[in-house]
Amino acid sequence: MPARARSDPGEFAVRALAYSDAVVRALEAELQQEYAERYGGVDESPVDPSQFAPPQGVFLVGFAGAEPVASGGFRRHDDEAAEIKRMYVVEDHRGIGYARRLLAELETHAAEAGYRRVVLELGLRQPEAMALYESSGYTPIPGFGYDAGRPLARSFGKELPPLG
Repeated sequence: MPARARSDPGEFAVRALAYSDAVVRALEAELQQEYAERYGGVDESPVDPSQFAPPQGVFLVGFAGAEPVASGGFRRHDDEAAEIKRMYVVEDHRGIGYARRLLAELETHAAEAGYRRVVLELGLRQPEAMALYESSGYTPIPGFGYDAGRPLARSFGKELPPLG
Protein backbone atom coordinates (compact mmCIF):
# COMPACT_ATOMS: atom_id res chain seq x y z
CA MET A 1 0.00 0.00 0.00
CA PRO A 2 1.44 3.43 -0.89
CA ALA A 3 2.44 5.76 1.92
CA ARG A 4 -0.14 8.32 2.87
CA ALA A 5 0.67 11.90 3.71
CA ARG A 6 0.03 13.02 7.26
CA SER A 7 -2.77 15.53 7.60
CA ASP A 8 -3.18 18.44 9.94
CA PRO A 9 -5.16 17.14 12.93
CA GLY A 10 -7.40 20.22 12.71
CA GLU A 11 -8.89 18.88 9.47
CA PHE A 12 -10.43 15.87 11.21
CA ALA A 13 -14.20 15.39 10.72
CA VAL A 14 -16.33 12.46 11.85
CA ARG A 15 -19.28 10.97 9.95
CA ALA A 16 -21.60 8.10 10.74
CA LEU A 17 -21.57 5.43 8.02
CA ALA A 18 -23.22 2.04 7.70
CA TYR A 19 -20.98 -0.85 8.73
CA SER A 20 -21.53 -2.24 5.22
CA ASP A 21 -20.29 0.98 3.53
CA ALA A 22 -17.30 0.46 1.20
CA VAL A 23 -15.18 2.96 3.17
CA VAL A 24 -15.82 1.05 6.41
CA ARG A 25 -15.14 -2.29 4.72
CA ALA A 26 -11.76 -1.02 3.43
CA LEU A 27 -10.73 0.21 6.89
CA GLU A 28 -11.95 -3.05 8.42
CA ALA A 29 -9.76 -5.00 5.97
CA GLU A 30 -6.72 -2.97 7.10
CA LEU A 31 -7.63 -3.58 10.74
CA GLN A 32 -7.98 -7.32 10.17
CA GLN A 33 -4.56 -7.37 8.48
CA GLU A 34 -3.11 -5.69 11.55
CA TYR A 35 -4.75 -8.29 13.81
CA ALA A 36 -3.21 -11.01 11.64
CA GLU A 37 0.24 -9.45 12.00
CA ARG A 38 -0.06 -8.93 15.77
CA TYR A 39 -1.94 -12.11 16.73
CA GLY A 40 -1.43 -14.54 13.85
CA GLY A 41 -5.04 -14.38 12.67
CA VAL A 42 -8.02 -12.12 12.16
CA ASP A 43 -10.52 -11.20 14.87
CA GLU A 44 -13.18 -13.89 14.70
CA SER A 45 -15.55 -12.37 17.24
CA PRO A 46 -19.05 -12.30 15.75
CA VAL A 47 -20.20 -8.95 14.39
CA ASP A 48 -23.65 -8.37 12.94
CA PRO A 49 -23.59 -5.16 10.87
CA SER A 50 -27.13 -4.30 12.02
CA GLN A 51 -25.82 -3.96 15.60
CA PHE A 52 -24.11 -0.72 14.58
CA ALA A 53 -27.34 0.88 13.36
CA PRO A 54 -29.06 3.60 15.39
CA PRO A 55 -30.62 3.87 17.85
CA GLN A 56 -28.69 1.13 19.70
CA GLY A 57 -25.40 1.52 17.87
CA VAL A 58 -23.41 3.61 15.44
CA PHE A 59 -20.31 3.28 13.31
CA LEU A 60 -18.13 6.36 12.82
CA VAL A 61 -15.40 7.16 10.33
CA GLY A 62 -12.94 9.99 10.84
CA PHE A 63 -11.73 11.86 7.79
CA ALA A 64 -8.57 13.96 7.43
CA GLY A 65 -9.77 16.14 4.60
CA ALA A 66 -11.38 13.67 2.20
CA GLU A 67 -9.29 10.70 3.35
CA PRO A 68 -10.76 8.14 5.77
CA VAL A 69 -8.16 7.67 8.51
CA ALA A 70 -9.98 6.32 11.58
CA SER A 71 -12.98 4.17 12.40
CA GLY A 72 -14.86 2.64 15.28
CA GLY A 73 -18.32 1.91 16.47
CA PHE A 74 -20.43 0.80 19.35
CA ARG A 75 -23.22 -1.69 19.74
CA ARG A 76 -25.55 -2.56 22.59
CA HIS A 77 -23.85 -4.63 25.29
CA ASP A 78 -26.77 -4.56 27.73
CA ASP A 79 -29.48 -2.12 28.82
CA GLU A 80 -26.97 0.29 30.35
CA ALA A 81 -23.74 -0.30 28.42
CA ALA A 82 -22.50 0.11 24.88
CA GLU A 83 -19.58 -1.99 23.61
CA ILE A 84 -16.95 -0.19 21.56
CA LYS A 85 -15.71 -2.29 18.64
CA ARG A 86 -13.30 -2.04 15.73
CA MET A 87 -11.40 1.10 16.74
CA TYR A 88 -8.71 1.65 14.15
CA VAL A 89 -6.44 4.43 12.88
CA VAL A 90 -4.53 4.08 9.62
CA GLU A 91 -0.86 3.55 10.46
CA ASP A 92 0.46 6.69 8.75
CA HIS A 93 -2.00 8.82 10.74
CA ARG A 94 -1.27 7.54 14.23
CA GLY A 95 0.08 9.70 17.02
CA ILE A 96 -1.86 12.78 15.91
CA GLY A 97 -4.84 12.40 18.24
CA TYR A 98 -7.41 10.96 15.83
CA ALA A 99 -8.11 7.90 17.99
CA ARG A 100 -8.75 10.06 21.06
CA ARG A 101 -11.07 12.33 19.10
CA LEU A 102 -12.97 9.39 17.61
CA LEU A 103 -13.26 7.74 21.03
CA ALA A 104 -14.73 10.95 22.49
CA GLU A 105 -17.28 11.05 19.65
CA LEU A 106 -18.24 7.42 20.30
CA GLU A 107 -18.70 8.14 24.00
CA THR A 108 -20.88 11.17 23.22
CA HIS A 109 -23.03 9.18 20.81
CA ALA A 110 -23.35 6.36 23.36
CA ALA A 111 -24.48 8.78 26.06
CA GLU A 112 -26.98 10.35 23.64
CA ALA A 113 -28.31 6.85 22.90
CA GLY A 114 -29.04 6.43 26.61
CA TYR A 115 -26.09 4.30 27.69
CA ARG A 116 -24.57 4.98 31.11
CA ARG A 117 -21.24 3.26 30.48
CA VAL A 118 -19.07 1.83 27.74
CA VAL A 119 -17.09 -1.40 27.70
CA LEU A 120 -14.53 -2.85 25.32
CA GLU A 121 -12.10 -5.68 24.93
CA LEU A 122 -8.66 -5.70 23.37
CA GLY A 123 -5.47 -7.71 23.38
CA LEU A 124 -2.14 -7.26 25.10
CA ARG A 125 -0.41 -6.93 21.72
CA GLN A 126 -2.12 -3.56 21.29
CA PRO A 127 -0.22 -1.49 23.88
CA GLU A 128 -0.98 1.78 22.10
CA ALA A 129 -4.71 1.12 22.33
CA MET A 130 -4.44 0.08 25.96
CA ALA A 131 -2.57 3.31 26.76
CA LEU A 132 -5.26 5.35 24.95
CA TYR A 133 -8.09 3.74 26.88
CA GLU A 134 -6.37 3.96 30.25
CA SER A 135 -5.47 7.63 29.70
CA SER A 136 -9.12 8.24 28.70
CA GLY A 137 -10.45 6.96 32.02
CA TYR A 138 -11.08 3.28 31.25
CA THR A 139 -10.40 0.77 34.01
CA PRO A 140 -10.09 -3.03 33.95
CA ILE A 141 -13.34 -4.99 34.28
CA PRO A 142 -14.05 -8.74 34.29
CA GLY A 143 -13.66 -10.36 30.89
CA PHE A 144 -16.68 -10.68 28.64
CA GLY A 145 -17.54 -11.56 25.09
CA TYR A 146 -15.92 -13.80 22.55
CA ASP A 147 -12.38 -13.54 23.94
CA ALA A 148 -13.24 -13.72 27.66
CA GLY A 149 -10.70 -15.84 29.48
CA ARG A 150 -8.12 -15.87 26.70
CA PRO A 151 -4.62 -15.13 27.99
CA LEU A 152 -4.03 -12.09 25.78
CA ALA A 153 -7.52 -10.57 26.19
CA ARG A 154 -8.30 -7.65 28.48
CA SER A 155 -11.61 -5.90 29.11
CA PHE A 156 -12.11 -2.28 30.16
CA GLY A 157 -15.04 -0.07 31.07
CA LYS A 158 -15.88 3.55 31.75
CA GLU A 159 -18.85 5.34 33.27
CA LEU A 160 -20.21 8.04 31.00
CA PRO A 161 -20.95 11.47 32.44
CA PRO A 162 -24.62 12.46 32.43
CA LEU A 163 -25.71 14.56 29.47
CA GLY A 164 -26.40 18.23 29.96
